[in-house]
Amino acid sequence: MNKLLKFSLPPLLILGLMLTSACAPAGAPPPMPPEIPAPTPAPAPPEEFRDEDKEYPSTVVPGEPAVERKIIKTGYITLEVEDVAETIGKVAEVADALGGYVVSSHKYEEERGISGSVTIRVPGDRFDEAFDRLHQLAINVPYESTEARDVTEEYVDLQARLHNLEATEAQYLALLEKATTVEEMLKVQQALSDVRGEIERIEGRIKYLERTSDMALIEVTLKETKGLAEPWSPSDALKSAVRGLTTFGRGLATGFIWLGVFCWVWIPILVFWLRRRRRSKV
Repeated sequence: MNKLLKFSLPPLLILGLMLTSACAPAGAPPPMPPEIPAPTPAPAPPEEFRDEDKEYPSTVVPGEPAVERKIIKTGYITLEVEDVAETIGKVAEVADALGGYVVSSHKYEEERGISGSVTIRVPGDRFDEAFDRLHQLAINVPYESTEARDVTEEYVDLQARLHNLEATEAQYLALLEKATTVEEMLKVQQALSDVRGEIERIEGRIKYLERTSDMALIEVTLKETKGLAEPWSPSDALKSAVRGLTTFGRGLATGFIWLGVFCWVWIPILVFWLRRRRRSKV
């Protein structure tokens, strides 16, 4: 009997398992694991902590237009000309023809000669053309220099700060309407005044960057060729010596004339001094 149970038990277990699976509802899907959310990309680290050799995802929002670059151009040039006063007017004409204007102009008269300076602003995209035209006004150009400063990053940062401050201002205005006590109104108005002051400061800086990047600055120094040093030559040295001798002769003659005119003063004094000297010797 025990042997019969020993060999008949496994078939009974298999039959029970088959019946159990048959009783289960048809079409029941197997259990699914819980859904795992897709990983979000990590934000790019600040610039000061970035590795130059490693690429990071762009922070530019797709669909937004690219920001126009803001570049402030400045130029310096020295022109040697025949007539400073006339050239000052011609420099002003160059600025006007290019759509610019004169900021300031000066003329100086010194012992070495006449010099001057003109500061103009011209559209940034005609900066190189302005230099070409200024070259045409000069006999010689001993010095010129140009520089360009990119302020695009500062401009974009100011725009973002302005947007945030305007949003903060709107929130303070909403709080001001909801204020119920005088103390609350005063606090909100003080905060609102601070925000508006910062907005005005940033707007002023933005306008300055826009104006200076749109209109390049050129400082022009003018020198007359008449006052410039000429090379040495024997004939010029002889002429200079003759002029010096003539000047000395004129000075000597002028001195004798003065002595003759004031002889009634110095002759009696001289006679008195000589007599006194003789008496002292005796």
